[in-house]
Amino acid sequence: MACLSFAKLNASSSQWIAQQSFSQKRGSSSRRRVSLLIRAGAYSDELVQTAKSVASPGRGILAIDESNATCGKRLASIGLDNTETNRQAYRQLLLTTPGLGDYISGAILFEETLYQSTTDGKKFVECLRDAKIMPGIKVDKGLVPLPGSNNESWCQGLDGLASRSAEYYKQGARFAKWRTVVSIPCGPSALAVKEAAWGLARYAAISQENGLVPIVEPEILLDGDHSIDRTLEVAEKVWSEVFFYLAENNVLFEGILLKPSMVTPGAEHKDKASPQTIAKYTLKMLRRRVPPAVPGIMFLSGGQSEVEATLNLNAMNQSPNPWHVSFSYARALQNTVLKTWQGNPENVEAAQKALLVRAKANSLAQLGKYSADGESDEAKRGMFVKGYTY
Repeated sequence: MACLSFAKLNASSSQWIAQQSFSQKRGSSSRRRVSLLIRAGAYSDELVQTAKSVASPGRGILAIDESNATCGKRLASIGLDNTETNRQAYRQLLLTTPGLGDYISGAILFEETLYQSTTDGKKFVECLRDAKIMPGIKVDKGLVPLPGSNNESWCQGLDGLASRSAEYYKQGARFAKWRTVVSIPCGPSALAVKEAAWGLARYAAISQENGLVPIVEPEILLDGDHSIDRTLEVAEKVWSEVFFYLAENNVLFEGILLKPSMVTPGAEHKDKASPQTIAKYTLKMLRRRVPPAVPGIMFLSGGQSEVEATLNLNAMNQSPNPWHVSFSYARALQNTVLKTWQGNPENVEAAQKALLVRAKANSLAQLGKYSADGESDEAKRGMFVKGYTY
């Protein structure tokens, strides 16, 4: 990776940064003013509008971008084989739920799903558009070991990303997702943090050049017995690096969305934090690191129970925030749905109603109006898996 210097930062796509100027010393007595200019791309206006649409009041993102292998694990949990027919049936259940667009503004799809249709021949992308839900696409190629690190990972997929993104745009996708991870028990090493930040920044720039709003997601894994203060320290370091490299790559901040982890203790820590404490720490981190130009913060659930994820989101929306603070949940929206469906066509309607229950609960949480009264025991069951692979 080329060495980057903050003093050489000469362009940014965010008003938050673009309206500033930095001084650079020349010798010991003189200073040179370096202006920061916005570099607008062909899709700038559309990117801003797409991001605002996804970050709309009372709505969030349904993440169904699991790889075929991960989707197969979900299907296996209810006794179904991992076939394209079964994957299509489950995704059709989710994406054709009546009224879903009242609570869901975007759906992240796996590549297979982007090109699939319902059993009646209607493209899933068209189903989403009709429901006023923005189609999104997972574009990374997964995690692999990072040489020279402390048993950490890096995310691959930059090769060919521009051409793939252009094709996804033609197919109807309007935003993208790239997930990389940071492990606190493994350090994290400076190398892993920089690799994560640089990869996210390059992906974001390439996505915007091809009309896709990038979701920026450096997931700080729940694994470990560390305190919430340690999580805060690492999260601040990670997001500092991420925004530095986003600026270096001339990314338009108004045309991105973030998908951070909530700031919580490690899953194996002896003390469990309340929703109010998690909200306090998470919002502290965001206010210190995220410019208000960013339109939306769409949290991942990361193995929390359905109710935990909703309660924590609700706690963060008890007072106004500079950004739309919402959700981009996979398991925390799908767990009860999958168990209700059981692969039985006769259970589709009941499963869709279960999805609406969870989607509405998180919609209310985005508005700061959620109550956990009446939630089922299943919805309260934690979903953390140590060493979870995605």
